[in-house]
Amino acid sequence: MDYATSPPSATTFHVVAMPFPGRGHINPMMNLCKLLVLRKPESLITFVVTEEWLGYIGSDPKPDNICFKTIPNVIPSERLKAEDFPGFYEAVMTKMEAPFEQLLDQLEKPVTAIIGDIEVRWAISLGNRRNIPVATFWTMSISFFSMLYHFDRLSQQGLARFDLPGISSSKMEDLKTVFNKNDQKVMQLALDCISRVPKSQYLLFTSVYELELQVTNTLRETLPFPVYPVGPSIPYLELKHKSSERATSESNDPDYIQWLDSQPEDSVLYISLGSFLSVSSIQMDEIAAGLSSSGVRFMWVARGEASRLQEIYGGEMGLVLPWCDQLRVLCHPSVGGFWTHCGWNSTLESAFAGVPMLTFPLFLDQDPNSNQIVEDWKIGWRVKREPGTENFVTKQEIAQLVQSFMDLDSIEGKQMRNRTRQVRDMSRKATEEEDGSSVINLDAFISDISH
Repeated sequence: MDYATSPPSATTFHVVAMPFPGRGHINPMMNLCKLLVLRKPESLITFVVTEEWLGYIGSDPKPDNICFKTIPNVIPSERLKAEDFPGFYEAVMTKMEAPFEQLLDQLEKPVTAIIGDIEVRWAISLGNRRNIPVATFWTMSISFFSMLYHFDRLSQQGLARFDLPGISSSKMEDLKTVFNKNDQKVMQLALDCISRVPKSQYLLFTSVYELELQVTNTLRETLPFPVYPVGPSIPYLELKHKSSERATSESNDPDYIQWLDSQPEDSVLYISLGSFLSVSSIQMDEIAAGLSSSGVRFMWVARGEASRLQEIYGGEMGLVLPWCDQLRVLCHPSVGGFWTHCGWNSTLESAFAGVPMLTFPLFLDQDPNSNQIVEDWKIGWRVKREPGTENFVTKQEIAQLVQSFMDLDSIEGKQMRNRTRQVRDMSRKATEEEDGSSVINLDAFISDISH
């Protein structure tokens, strides 16, 4: 995307962004920063990543107002993260602060504010120590933050229990699932991060106010500083640019877009199970066999398994590939469903695109997200597993499920798709109109830190 901005020569608005080093954190932080410079063109944003991460994203298009600065690779490599995630998680919280502070000392322009990912943990105390306002940034749902925040508050009072005031019994079951399924060290570190949030000056969410209205209002009454949902923090600016480029010129669309162009409207099930933790090879084969026998058109991002699965199961009805531009795919008119691991960024993208979801949660916040999609918004179905099989679902179950889910004529399917369109309209209004809630919140945040 060609951003028509240039770095301001004498800016007094300088934000330093410190994302947690992971794709699901860096992407929404970068999307937020792009929106900040769009709303305040004279701003400068220093976006801090490790040297390894600069190698991954350094050539991505961005406004000139956003400049990368690096700290050394003081944490385990991204490639090794899944082997010992608790160790990686702790290293982010203990090894990165000193080089980040050294970097701050070297910046020429005074820093107006720090936007720090909550899971970096040390950003708040560092900012307070240096008298720099800190806006904490949460890349999961507001509901999940609220669950952890209230649970931690009660824990500190010696009252830890799974019946929190103002939180429904189904949400408490979600919290139990999160604690039972995930590493206890990770959960304790996450709660430690959450416990520090009240010492920040602002709290930014990647969500949309209208999608989590009640829990946002409760947090605003609870916390002593502004709470701003400014999402969805997804790459819709790039999507708009590609759409206009395609309409005005001969674009070199990737093969998968051309394949989608040749499919009937709402006929393709898109499948992606995330970029971090995925499912076993046995489960992958079961999914592939189920899709293949279902007769439903599908497009599947299977990363390292893509070439093997494409060779066995690809064909006229199915396409398996290692990567795609997910938001562009979800917004394509031929895509009528999304089988998702329920990562929050993917959930927001599907809501923005108006595509119903089959939920298949794997990790951390994904179980609560699945329930939000199915129970609260009513824009998806669960991929149900047999009791005792935990994360395994058979090819027969898959074939039957996707046939029903992609049936556009069923009453249940029509009702779900109507609700999905309503959620889409809420998401788009929040970000695309001047009176949208996220536009208003972002402008309020900019005004706050400018004075």
